[in-house]
Amino acid sequence: MEKKVFSHGEKNGKVGFIMATFRKIGILTSGGDAPGMNACVKAVVNKALSMGIEVVGVVGGYAGLIEGDLIPLTNQSVSGIVSRGGTVLYSSRCPEFKTEEGMAKAIETCKKNAIDALICIGGDGTFRGATDMTLRGIPSIGLPGTIDNDITATDYTIGFDTAVNTMVTIIDKLRDTCESHARLNVVEVMGRHCGQIALYSAIACGAVAVAVPEVPFDEAAAIEKIKTLRAAGKRGMIVIVAEGMVNPDGSPYSQTLRNKIQDETGVECKFMRVAHAVRGGDPTMRDRSIATAMAVKAVEQLVEGKSNLTMSLIDNQISTVDISFALIVDRMYKNKLQPGDLDAFTPEQIEEMKAIVEKRQAEIRELYQVAADVSF
Repeated sequence: MEKKVFSHGEKNGKVGFIMATFRKIGILTSGGDAPGMNACVKAVVNKALSMGIEVVGVVGGYAGLIEGDLIPLTNQSVSGIVSRGGTVLYSSRCPEFKTEEGMAKAIETCKKNAIDALICIGGDGTFRGATDMTLRGIPSIGLPGTIDNDITATDYTIGFDTAVNTMVTIIDKLRDTCESHARLNVVEVMGRHCGQIALYSAIACGAVAVAVPEVPFDEAAAIEKIKTLRAAGKRGMIVIVAEGMVNPDGSPYSQTLRNKIQDETGVECKFMRVAHAVRGGDPTMRDRSIATAMAVKAVEQLVEGKSNLTMSLIDNQISTVDISFALIVDRMYKNKLQPGDLDAFTPEQIEEMKAIVEKRQAEIRELYQVAADVSF
Protein backbone atom coordinates (compact mmCIF):
# COMPACT_ATOMS: atom_id res chain seq x y z
CA MET A 1 0.00 0.00 0.00
CA GLU A 2 1.33 3.45 -0.82
CA LYS A 3 0.54 6.36 1.44
CA LYS A 4 0.70 9.90 0.13
CA VAL A 5 2.30 12.34 2.52
CA PHE A 6 3.46 15.91 2.53
CA SER A 7 6.96 16.10 3.94
CA HIS A 8 9.05 19.04 5.02
CA GLY A 9 11.66 20.19 2.54
CA GLU A 10 13.78 23.24 1.90
CA LYS A 11 13.57 25.51 -1.10
CA ASN A 12 15.17 28.92 -1.43
CA GLY A 13 16.09 28.77 2.25
CA LYS A 14 12.51 28.20 3.39
CA VAL A 15 10.87 25.11 4.81
CA GLY A 16 7.92 24.00 2.76
CA PHE A 17 6.00 20.86 1.85
CA ILE A 18 6.81 18.36 -0.86
CA MET A 19 4.51 15.62 -2.13
CA ALA A 20 6.11 12.20 -1.63
CA THR A 21 5.12 8.56 -1.97
CA PHE A 22 5.17 6.87 1.40
CA ARG A 23 6.34 3.25 1.18
CA LYS A 24 9.11 2.70 3.71
CA ILE A 25 10.20 4.24 7.00
CA GLY A 26 13.38 3.86 8.99
CA ILE A 27 13.61 3.75 12.78
CA LEU A 28 16.65 4.45 14.93
CA THR A 29 17.60 4.85 18.57
CA SER A 30 20.24 7.42 19.41
CA GLY A 31 22.13 8.79 22.40
CA GLY A 32 21.84 7.13 25.80
CA ASP A 33 19.74 3.98 25.86
CA ALA A 34 16.52 3.95 27.88
CA PRO A 35 14.21 1.10 28.93
CA GLY A 36 11.16 1.23 26.69
CA MET A 37 13.01 1.95 23.47
CA ASN A 38 12.35 -1.61 22.32
CA ALA A 39 8.64 -1.16 23.01
CA CYS A 40 8.79 1.86 20.67
CA VAL A 41 10.49 -0.17 17.97
CA LYS A 42 7.96 -2.99 18.19
CA ALA A 43 4.99 -0.63 18.10
CA VAL A 44 6.33 1.30 15.10
CA VAL A 45 6.91 -1.92 13.18
CA ASN A 46 3.55 -3.46 13.99
CA LYS A 47 1.59 -0.28 13.28
CA ALA A 48 3.41 0.54 10.05
CA LEU A 49 3.16 -2.99 8.67
CA SER A 50 -0.55 -3.06 9.45
CA MET A 51 -0.84 -0.05 7.15
CA GLY A 52 1.16 -1.66 4.37
CA ILE A 53 4.36 0.31 5.05
CA GLU A 54 7.77 -1.36 5.19
CA VAL A 55 10.09 -0.69 8.12
CA VAL A 56 13.88 -0.89 8.30
CA GLY A 57 15.92 -0.59 11.46
CA VAL A 58 19.00 1.62 11.50
CA VAL A 59 21.69 -0.11 13.54
CA GLY A 60 23.68 2.13 15.88
CA GLY A 61 21.79 5.42 15.61
CA TYR A 62 22.86 8.18 13.24
CA ALA A 63 26.22 6.49 12.77
CA GLY A 64 24.37 3.53 11.27
CA LEU A 65 22.49 5.88 8.99
CA ILE A 66 25.76 7.33 7.74
CA GLU A 67 27.26 3.88 7.23
CA GLY A 68 24.13 2.37 5.69
CA ASP A 69 23.85 -0.30 8.39
CA LEU A 70 20.20 -1.31 7.96
CA ILE A 71 18.11 -4.37 8.76
CA PRO A 72 14.55 -5.20 7.66
CA LEU A 73 12.08 -5.36 10.54
CA THR A 74 9.08 -7.66 10.57
CA ASN A 75 6.41 -8.67 13.05
CA GLN A 76 8.43 -11.80 13.74
CA SER A 77 11.78 -10.06 14.23
CA VAL A 78 10.39 -7.71 16.88
CA SER A 79 8.28 -10.31 18.65
CA GLY A 80 9.12 -10.43 22.35
CA ILE A 81 11.39 -7.39 22.47
CA VAL A 82 8.87 -5.22 24.34
CA SER A 83 10.01 -6.68 27.69
CA ARG A 84 13.72 -6.16 27.10
CA GLY A 85 15.81 -3.26 28.33
CA GLY A 86 18.35 -1.43 26.23
CA THR A 87 17.78 -1.18 22.48
CA VAL A 88 17.93 -4.03 19.99
CA LEU A 89 18.91 -1.48 17.34
CA TYR A 90 21.86 -0.36 19.46
CA SER A 91 22.88 3.24 19.91
CA SER A 92 25.79 5.64 19.69
CA ARG A 93 26.71 9.29 19.79
CA CYS A 94 27.80 10.45 16.36
CA PRO A 95 29.83 13.69 16.04
CA GLU A 96 30.13 13.11 12.27
CA PHE A 97 26.38 13.51 11.86
CA LYS A 98 26.69 17.12 13.07
CA THR A 99 28.71 17.94 9.94
CA GLU A 100 27.29 18.66 6.49
CA GLU A 101 29.33 15.77 5.11
CA GLY A 102 27.89 13.38 7.66
CA MET A 103 24.32 14.49 7.01
CA ALA A 104 24.86 14.18 3.28
CA LYS A 105 25.91 10.55 3.77
CA ALA A 106 22.82 9.90 5.90
CA ILE A 107 20.55 11.41 3.26
CA GLU A 108 22.24 9.35 0.56
CA THR A 109 21.56 6.21 2.61
CA CYS A 110 17.87 7.12 2.75
CA LYS A 111 17.68 7.78 -0.97
CA LYS A 112 19.64 4.68 -1.92
CA ASN A 113 17.38 2.47 0.21
CA ALA A 114 14.10 4.24 -0.64
CA ILE A 115 13.53 5.34 2.95
CA ASP A 116 10.80 7.96 2.81
CA ALA A 117 10.80 9.01 6.46
CA LEU A 118 12.42 8.41 9.85
CA ILE A 119 11.29 7.87 13.41
CA CYS A 120 14.08 8.81 15.81
CA ILE A 121 14.02 7.76 19.46
CA GLY A 122 16.20 9.59 21.97
CA GLY A 123 16.80 12.92 23.64
CA ASP A 124 17.51 16.47 22.55
CA GLY A 125 20.52 15.53 20.41
CA THR A 126 18.38 12.97 18.61
CA PHE A 127 15.72 15.62 18.00
CA ARG A 128 18.26 17.99 16.48
CA GLY A 129 19.20 15.20 14.08
CA ALA A 130 15.55 14.63 13.19
CA THR A 131 15.16 18.33 12.40
CA ASP A 132 18.29 18.28 10.25
CA MET A 133 16.92 15.36 8.23
CA THR A 134 13.50 17.00 7.87
CA LEU A 135 15.01 20.23 6.58
CA ARG A 136 16.94 18.22 4.00
CA GLY A 137 13.91 16.44 2.62
CA ILE A 138 13.54 13.34 4.83
CA PRO A 139 10.48 13.86 7.05
CA SER A 140 11.25 12.79 10.60
CA ILE A 141 9.47 12.49 13.92
CA GLY A 142 11.06 12.18 17.36
CA LEU A 143 10.09 10.04 20.32
CA PRO A 144 11.38 11.17 23.76
CA GLY A 145 13.53 8.29 24.99
CA THR A 146 15.78 9.26 27.92
CA ILE A 147 15.87 8.15 31.54
CA ASP A 148 16.54 11.72 32.72
CA ASN A 149 13.03 13.11 32.06
CA ASP A 150 14.82 16.29 31.01
CA ILE A 151 12.93 17.25 27.85
CA THR A 152 11.00 20.30 28.97
CA ALA A 153 8.23 20.12 26.36
CA THR A 154 6.93 16.81 27.71
CA ASP A 155 5.93 15.81 31.23
CA TYR A 156 7.41 12.36 30.71
CA THR A 157 10.20 10.68 28.79
CA ILE A 158 10.39 6.98 28.03
CA GLY A 159 12.67 5.16 30.47
CA PHE A 160 12.22 7.46 33.45
CA ASP A 161 9.87 5.23 35.44
CA THR A 162 12.15 2.21 35.06
CA ALA A 163 15.19 4.24 36.09
CA VAL A 164 13.50 5.49 39.26
CA ASN A 165 12.32 1.99 40.14
CA THR A 166 15.86 0.70 39.66
CA MET A 167 17.14 3.40 42.01
CA VAL A 168 14.51 2.53 44.61
CA THR A 169 15.54 -1.13 44.54
CA ILE A 170 19.22 -0.27 44.94
CA ILE A 171 18.66 2.27 47.72
CA ASP A 172 16.38 -0.11 49.63
CA LYS A 173 19.22 -2.66 49.66
CA LEU A 174 21.69 -0.01 50.82
CA ARG A 175 19.37 0.98 53.63
CA ASP A 176 19.51 -2.55 55.05
CA THR A 177 23.26 -2.47 55.50
CA CYS A 178 23.23 1.15 56.67
CA GLU A 179 20.80 0.17 59.40
CA SER A 180 22.90 -2.80 60.42
CA HIS A 181 26.07 -0.72 60.85
CA ALA A 182 24.56 2.66 61.82
CA ARG A 183 25.98 4.24 58.68
CA LEU A 184 24.97 6.95 56.25
CA ASN A 185 25.29 6.37 52.52
CA VAL A 186 25.58 9.23 50.03
CA VAL A 187 24.21 8.02 46.70
CA GLU A 188 24.90 9.85 43.44
CA VAL A 189 22.31 9.24 40.73
CA MET A 190 22.22 9.99 37.02
CA GLY A 191 20.06 12.61 35.36
CA ARG A 192 22.55 15.05 33.82
CA HIS A 193 21.34 18.52 34.83
CA CYS A 194 17.88 17.32 35.78
CA GLY A 195 17.19 16.26 39.37
CA GLN A 196 13.97 14.32 38.87
CA ILE A 197 15.44 10.82 39.31
CA ALA A 198 17.08 12.04 42.53
CA LEU A 199 13.89 13.70 43.81
CA TYR A 200 11.53 10.81 43.15
CA SER A 201 14.05 8.35 44.59
CA ALA A 202 14.47 10.49 47.71
CA ILE A 203 10.70 10.64 48.24
CA ALA A 204 10.18 6.92 47.64
CA CYS A 205 13.07 5.88 49.88
CA GLY A 206 12.79 8.43 52.68
CA ALA A 207 16.21 10.01 52.19
CA VAL A 208 17.23 12.42 54.96
CA ALA A 209 18.45 14.93 52.35
CA VAL A 210 18.52 15.38 48.59
CA ALA A 211 20.58 17.78 46.48
CA VAL A 212 19.55 18.70 42.95
CA PRO A 213 20.80 21.43 40.60
CA GLU A 214 17.40 23.13 40.22
CA VAL A 215 16.99 24.10 43.89
CA PRO A 216 19.56 25.73 46.21
CA PHE A 217 20.90 23.14 48.64
CA ASP A 218 21.36 24.16 52.29
CA GLU A 219 24.34 22.03 53.17
CA ALA A 220 24.66 23.33 56.72
CA ALA A 221 20.98 22.62 57.47
CA ALA A 222 21.30 19.09 56.08
CA ILE A 223 24.31 18.37 58.27
CA GLU A 224 22.52 19.71 61.34
CA LYS A 225 19.52 17.52 60.56
CA ILE A 226 21.76 14.46 60.37
CA LYS A 227 23.27 15.32 63.77
CA THR A 228 19.79 15.73 65.25
CA LEU A 229 18.54 12.45 63.78
CA ARG A 230 21.54 10.52 65.05
CA ALA A 231 21.12 12.03 68.51
CA ALA A 232 17.48 10.90 68.43
CA GLY A 233 18.60 7.32 67.73
CA LYS A 234 18.29 7.04 63.95
CA ARG A 235 20.80 4.48 62.67
CA GLY A 236 20.70 4.04 58.88
CA MET A 237 20.44 7.15 56.69
CA ILE A 238 20.48 7.89 52.99
CA VAL A 239 21.46 11.15 51.25
CA ILE A 240 20.83 11.42 47.50
CA VAL A 241 22.74 13.75 45.19
CA ALA A 242 21.98 14.34 41.50
CA GLU A 243 25.01 14.05 39.22
CA GLY A 244 24.36 17.58 37.98
CA MET A 245 25.53 18.90 41.37
CA VAL A 246 29.17 19.89 40.95
CA ASN A 247 31.82 21.88 42.81
CA PRO A 248 33.07 25.21 41.42
CA ASP A 249 35.92 23.34 39.71
CA GLY A 250 33.45 20.98 38.00
CA SER A 251 34.23 17.94 40.16
CA PRO A 252 31.35 15.87 41.63
CA TYR A 253 29.77 17.47 44.67
CA SER A 254 28.50 14.12 45.96
CA GLN A 255 31.88 12.95 47.24
CA THR A 256 32.62 16.36 48.73
CA LEU A 257 29.33 16.20 50.63
CA ARG A 258 30.08 12.70 51.85
CA ASN A 259 33.40 13.86 53.32
CA LYS A 260 31.85 16.91 54.98
CA ILE A 261 29.05 14.87 56.56
CA GLN A 262 31.48 12.37 58.06
CA ASP A 263 33.90 15.06 59.26
CA GLU A 264 31.24 17.26 60.83
CA THR A 265 28.84 14.65 62.26
CA GLY A 266 31.09 11.76 63.19
CA VAL A 267 28.65 9.41 61.41
CA GLU A 268 30.40 6.76 59.34
CA CYS A 269 29.66 7.58 55.70
CA LYS A 270 29.89 5.46 52.57
CA PHE A 271 29.61 6.63 48.99
CA MET A 272 27.96 5.00 45.99
CA ARG A 273 27.79 6.20 42.40
CA VAL A 274 25.10 4.13 40.74
CA ALA A 275 26.02 5.42 37.26
CA HIS A 276 24.92 3.43 34.22
CA ALA A 277 23.29 0.56 36.11
CA VAL A 278 20.24 2.80 36.28
CA ARG A 279 19.90 2.64 32.48
CA GLY A 280 19.44 -1.12 32.40
CA GLY A 281 16.72 -3.55 33.31
CA ASP A 282 13.37 -4.63 31.94
CA PRO A 283 11.05 -1.65 31.36
CA THR A 284 8.13 -1.13 33.70
CA MET A 285 4.52 -1.29 32.58
CA ARG A 286 4.39 2.52 32.48
CA ASP A 287 7.37 2.78 30.17
CA ARG A 288 6.12 0.00 27.91
CA SER A 289 2.60 1.42 27.60
CA ILE A 290 3.61 5.06 27.05
CA ALA A 291 6.31 4.04 24.59
CA THR A 292 3.80 1.99 22.63
CA ALA A 293 1.16 4.71 22.54
CA MET A 294 3.66 7.37 21.47
CA ALA A 295 5.07 5.14 18.73
CA VAL A 296 1.65 4.40 17.26
CA LYS A 297 0.85 8.12 17.25
CA ALA A 298 4.17 8.87 15.55
CA VAL A 299 3.39 6.53 12.65
CA GLU A 300 -0.07 8.04 12.32
CA GLN A 301 1.39 11.54 12.21
CA LEU A 302 3.80 10.60 9.42
CA VAL A 303 1.01 9.04 7.38
CA GLU A 304 -1.02 12.23 7.80
CA GLY A 305 1.86 14.11 6.21
CA LYS A 306 3.29 15.66 9.38
CA SER A 307 6.94 15.79 10.40
CA ASN A 308 9.52 17.68 12.47
CA LEU A 309 7.43 16.79 15.52
CA THR A 310 8.13 15.09 18.79
CA MET A 311 5.59 13.12 20.74
CA SER A 312 4.77 14.60 24.13
CA LEU A 313 2.85 13.56 27.22
CA ILE A 314 1.07 16.56 28.74
CA ASP A 315 -1.43 16.09 31.58
CA ASN A 316 -1.55 12.37 30.73
CA GLN A 317 -2.54 13.06 27.11
CA ILE A 318 -0.26 12.23 24.18
CA SER A 319 0.12 15.18 21.86
CA THR A 320 2.66 16.58 19.41
CA VAL A 321 5.13 19.45 19.68
CA ASP A 322 7.18 21.00 16.91
CA ILE A 323 10.77 19.87 17.45
CA SER A 324 12.16 23.36 16.89
CA PHE A 325 9.80 24.65 19.59
CA ALA A 326 10.75 21.79 21.92
CA LEU A 327 14.48 22.41 21.50
CA ILE A 328 14.20 26.13 22.21
CA VAL A 329 11.92 25.78 25.23
CA ASP A 330 14.46 23.28 26.55
CA ARG A 331 17.21 25.87 26.18
CA MET A 332 15.03 28.44 27.88
CA TYR A 333 14.43 26.16 30.86
CA LYS A 334 18.14 25.31 31.14
CA ASN A 335 19.24 28.96 30.75
CA LYS A 336 21.09 28.15 27.53
CA LEU A 337 19.35 30.50 25.10
CA GLN A 338 21.62 31.98 22.45
CA PRO A 339 21.17 35.29 20.62
CA GLY A 340 18.61 34.80 17.86
CA ASP A 341 17.09 31.61 19.29
CA LEU A 342 13.68 33.25 19.71
CA ASP A 343 13.65 35.17 16.43
CA ALA A 344 11.66 32.54 14.54
CA PHE A 345 8.83 32.44 17.08
CA THR A 346 5.80 34.66 17.59
CA PRO A 347 5.21 36.55 20.85
CA GLU A 348 2.42 34.07 21.61
CA GLN A 349 4.77 31.12 21.18
CA ILE A 350 7.39 32.73 23.39
CA GLU A 351 4.78 33.27 26.10
CA GLU A 352 3.78 29.62 25.75
CA MET A 353 7.43 28.63 26.23
CA LYS A 354 7.67 30.74 29.36
CA ALA A 355 4.52 29.12 30.74
CA ILE A 356 5.97 25.65 30.15
CA VAL A 357 9.20 26.63 31.88
CA GLU A 358 7.33 28.08 34.87
CA LYS A 359 5.22 24.92 35.14
CA ARG A 360 8.31 22.69 35.16
CA GLN A 361 10.06 24.88 37.73
CA ALA A 362 7.00 24.81 39.97
CA GLU A 363 6.82 21.01 39.72
CA ILE A 364 10.46 20.67 40.74
CA ARG A 365 10.00 22.99 43.73
CA GLU A 366 6.93 21.05 44.81
CA LEU A 367 8.76 17.72 44.59
CA TYR A 368 11.67 19.16 46.55
CA GLN A 369 9.33 20.33 49.29
CA VAL A 370 7.69 16.90 49.47
CA ALA A 371 11.13 15.30 49.80
CA ALA A 372 11.98 17.73 52.62
CA ASP A 373 8.69 17.06 54.40
CA VAL A 374 9.34 13.30 54.66
CA SER A 375 13.10 13.41 55.31
CA PHE A 376 13.11 12.19 58.92
